[in-house]
Formats: sequence, C-alpha cells, structure tokens
Amino acid sequence: MRTQPQVRHLPMWPMWSLAWLLPLCLLLGGRDFAWMIAAVPMTAHLVASRPIRTPPGFALWLLFVVWMSASVIQIDTAGRLLGFCFRALLYLSATVILLYAYNLALRGLSWHRVAGALTALWVVVVVGGYLGVLLPDVVLTTPVAQVVPPGLASNEVIAEMITPAFAQQGGEDLGVPSRPSAPFAYTNNWGVAYSLLLPFVFVFFSGLPRGSWRRLLVTLAVAASLVPALLTLNRGMFLALGVGLGYVGIRLALRGSGAGIAALGVLVAVGLFAVTATPVGDLLQQRLDSSSTNETRLSVYEQAVEGTVASPLFGQGAPRPAISPGEPAVGTQGQFWMVLFSHGFPGAAFFVVWLLVGCLLSARPPTTSGLWLHAVLVMALIEVFYYGFLGAGLTVVMIAAGLSACAAHVHQRSTKAPAINGIVDGVPA
Repeated sequence: MRTQPQVRHLPMWPMWSLAWLLPLCLLLGGRDFAWMIAAVPMTAHLVASRPIRTPPGFALWLLFVVWMSASVIQIDTAGRLLGFCFRALLYLSATVILLYAYNLALRGLSWHRVAGALTALWVVVVVGGYLGVLLPDVVLTTPVAQVVPPGLASNEVIAEMITPAFAQQGGEDLGVPSRPSAPFAYTNNWGVAYSLLLPFVFVFFSGLPRGSWRRLLVTLAVAASLVPALLTLNRGMFLALGVGLGYVGIRLALRGSGAGIAALGVLVAVGLFAVTATPVGDLLQQRLDSSSTNETRLSVYEQAVEGTVASPLFGQGAPRPAISPGEPAVGTQGQFWMVLFSHGFPGAAFFVVWLLVGCLLSARPPTTSGLWLHAVLVMALIEVFYYGFLGAGLTVVMIAAGLSACAAHVHQRSTKAPAINGIVDGVPA
C-alpha cells in the first residue's frame, strides 16, 4: 500500500519577524527592506516543505507580476531602473508572503496565532505614531547614512530611508505643523498600515479567553491607538475604517450576532466621542473645506491617465515628474495609479481584478474571524485608489488573502482538506 508523504509544518517565526524587522531596519537605515528580508526565510521553508499550494486566483496575481516585470522595457534612466528593481523586489516578496500565509493555514496553523503576530506589528505602528506625536521634529541619522555615497543620498526615496523622521512636516494648511508617520515615510503609509492591521487585532482579541488580562490589554491598546490615528487627519483612513466597520456591523446584524454588534457599537461610540470632544473634528472639517490636496491629486491622476494612454500596454515603467514642480510625481498618490501609469492598462486590470477576486472568494466566511479578514480586502479595494500599498499595506493584504483563501478551500472542499487539530472561533487551530 502506498503511503502519502508527510507534509512538513511551516514555522510561525517568519510571521513574527515582521514585527521586529520593521523597527530594526528603520534604525539601521533600510526600513523598506524589512519585507524583503522576511520573505527570505519564508522562501527557504516553502521550498524545503514542498509541495507548495497556490490559492485560488493566484494565476491573476502571477500575470500581474509577469506584466510588471515586462514593463522594464520602458525604463530609460539608471535611477528609474534602480527604483523599478526595488519595487519589483517588493512585489516578489509580497508573492512569497501570500504563499506562506496560505500554506501556513492549510497545514493547520491557527489564525489566532497569525493574528497575534500581526497585532504585534500593529503595536509597532501605534508606537511609531506616538513617537510622531511626542517627538515630531526628530530625524534619525542611521548607520547606513554614514556610508551611502552623496549621489545616492541625494535621491529623495533613499534620503527618507536613511534619515527617517518621526513625523511628516508641512501640514500647516491642515491646521497642524506635522502629522505622525513613523515607522513609515509618510502619514498616508501609516494610515494604510493602521487601518488594514486593525481587523487582525480584532481576530486576535476574539481568540483570547473572556475576562483575561490580555483582553483588557488589547482593549486599552485599541483605545490608546486612537490618539495618533486621529492626529494623522487621514481622511482616506477614516473613510476605509468607516466602511469596513459598517460593513462588518451589517453582516453581524444579518447573522444575529448581538454580542458582536454591541462590541462594534462601543468601538464606534468611543471613536465618535474622541472626534467630537477634541479639535480633530474641526481640523477634519477645515481640511475638507480648504485643503488643496484634492486639486493636486486630481491633477496628478489626470496626468497619469494621459501618460498611460500614450503607452497603454506597458505604461511608463515607473513614476515620472509632474508638469508642475510643486506636484507629487505622476504615478504616485495611490497604488492603482502607480500600477496604471507604470505598467499600463493590462497591469492595472490584473492587479485590481486579482484584488476583487480575493474579495469575492472571501465574501462568505463561516466565522466572525473570517469576516474580519474579508473586511481587510474590502477596505483595500477602497484605499487602493488613493494610498500606496507597497511594503506594509501589500504585505497585510497578502496575509489576509492567503488566510481567507484557505478558509474557502477548507469550507468548500472539506473532504480534501488537511487534518485540523482544533478550533478557535471556528478556524483551524
């Protein structure tokens, strides 16, 4: 009788490494390399524990990666080639993280443990936000900054990486001198990471024993996180969180989950109280009424469309300077626009359809934890049009997509699913 080969379990520590690699790389001067470094042991463990399963819809993502790589033919300078290679490595790292999360869950690891690792990453983001609030003028000089040639150090992206600031300056027109951004370069990056990680915090919370001190600690941490979150004045983050929380609330109501709705109601009430009881509400209204960022974004978006029409198949290969010197580079101000402008209409279609398919595949989760992971993808579909995802945002989306795809696999093909050792909130343990 032929025996099935034993499938090796994948270790959890590479997921935990995301939480400590980010601050370590920040201090050393290579913040954005954290995701690539984390993908190295994941790749090694995946290869060593073959077969490697691919989630549904993976072919769409693979098509995007191939098309993105082919658009290198549009690169015309050494500097743009360097940036292209850097972004390509981030996409490849995200691919590895997607496969690792999916195979990790397929082999029986609890979502609660994965959510614990991402909750630790969320804590790093919140601590960075507090550094931006309390020490807004601090700019670190990292070890890498001491050895980088002046020519490279003058590059804006490299300069932000080797001399990271705790807060993004230049918010006077918003009514504040600065907004928290650490451990990222921009406040918008902070908002993406915070909003997309928060559902993982709720998944982690749901798996903790009722009445435990850890539940109380997580509750206090979520309440405390509202301080830097509100002070970012990130309209897009608030919009995505509002849609995500409202969506989950409606789904819970349809399921008749009174406890879930009550907990969500308390969270929303605390958030609304914080907005109305502090100057944040007035600052947000001021930003909506008088901020010039809407016009700037619209101009950059229009230039992105024009540039893509001029090169519809492979785009421009990389972001390019805007017509007006004071405007951000064309192909920034949103992951969709970066993909569209840099990799053409087919690249943008592959990226958005892959995200949409992942969202649809996770739309019928059997558990509340699965619903929260589905909410990550719902919020990503909103934020992709005005926030950049490369790095933390795409990493979190990949993990949510991988775990959700595993749930769909187990739910729909239970006869072929791997053995499950236990249940935590209805998910593999």
